[in-house]
Amino acid sequence: MGKKIVVAGVGMTSFVKPGQNEDYPVMGAKAINMALEDAGIEYDKIQQAYAGYVYGDSTCGQRVLYEVGMTGIPVVNVNNNCSTGSSALFLARQAVESGAVDCALAVGFEQMTPGALADVWTDRPSPLGKFNKLTDELTQDFTSPMALKMFGGAGIEHQKKYGTKNETFAKIRAKASKHAVHNEKAIFRKEISVEDVLESPVVAGFLTRLQCCPPTCGAGAAIVCTEEFAKKHGINADVVIAGQAMTSDFASTFGDHDMMRVVGYDMTAAAAKKVYEMSGVGPGDIDVVELHDCFTANELITYEGLGLAREGEAEKFIWDGDNTYGGKVVTNPSGGLLSKGHPLGATGLAQCFELVNQLRGNLGNRQVEGARNALQHNLGLGGACVVTLYQTA
Repeated sequence: MGKKIVVAGVGMTSFVKPGQNEDYPVMGAKAINMALEDAGIEYDKIQQAYAGYVYGDSTCGQRVLYEVGMTGIPVVNVNNNCSTGSSALFLARQAVESGAVDCALAVGFEQMTPGALADVWTDRPSPLGKFNKLTDELTQDFTSPMALKMFGGAGIEHQKKYGTKNETFAKIRAKASKHAVHNEKAIFRKEISVEDVLESPVVAGFLTRLQCCPPTCGAGAAIVCTEEFAKKHGINADVVIAGQAMTSDFASTFGDHDMMRVVGYDMTAAAAKKVYEMSGVGPGDIDVVELHDCFTANELITYEGLGLAREGEAEKFIWDGDNTYGGKVVTNPSGGLLSKGHPLGATGLAQCFELVNQLRGNLGNRQVEGARNALQHNLGLGGACVVTLYQTA
């Protein structure tokens, strides 16, 4: 990156179960207004906006933004599966860094329905068709909804390679619940034990129901700007984006016949490598991480993809307590997707909200003391992965 970009303001709604939510224009507008209030500016200072969502018709972004203001600015609607929110942030950051604008907004929202994710357009080829075909070939020993097969298969792949215990994956979910107790915006705030996780119904391979993130409704927003803009408008410039990278799939996704690759391991590793190189920060310098724990299996393999643990050593990382308070790097202090929830378009911006407030020291009982380097990982099958490094200025 040529220059550091200020995160001027962040906002997010509480995440709730489908049916308990407000409509997406209301949720999205609330998140934007929170971010504007946090930044201390009016909507007319926003020069471009990027609106992320997965389930909705075209121009839902304008529908949300018009609840806040109608100033004629460019509005781009973004759809990149589960990494949609971070993709919107990537575009907003890129617009500011390039000099095209001085201040841009990213907003993400999702109004979901109960149950597993499903295709909406069934009269045409699925964008995940090749992923689904290979997954069916590699996971013939169990049947379940496709996302469960994919990530369950990735966890089984790790078990085959390294002997990873079922209990290790369950410990991830128990840790998430313990963290979420202190997050008033999380959908699940009850602490559960490893035994609770293991005893819940099996849904795919070793994965139990409690090891899967729930369908969720909610919204998040972030405003980014130049340091000059921040100074001119009296904006808190304490937190900056010091590195950010987006990747898509490599030939290895299909060519290696490895479920860990199918679900984005190589995208994660490549994006993290770029971020470490551009920022001069290494995995050992990271204090706090919000990563894409849509299933416990993905959190485990992502420890290795991000370089937080060496390949094959994620299990030791977990059993040593290096993924929580008192360990090497606090992972998902918000409770993550597993406990906080996963409204697809909003998730990346909720991660941003958490990490910006961690670096500001605002989070009370879940605060990571002395945090200076915060890493974000947001992944969508199909595929896209965004890794972002936030720093205190």
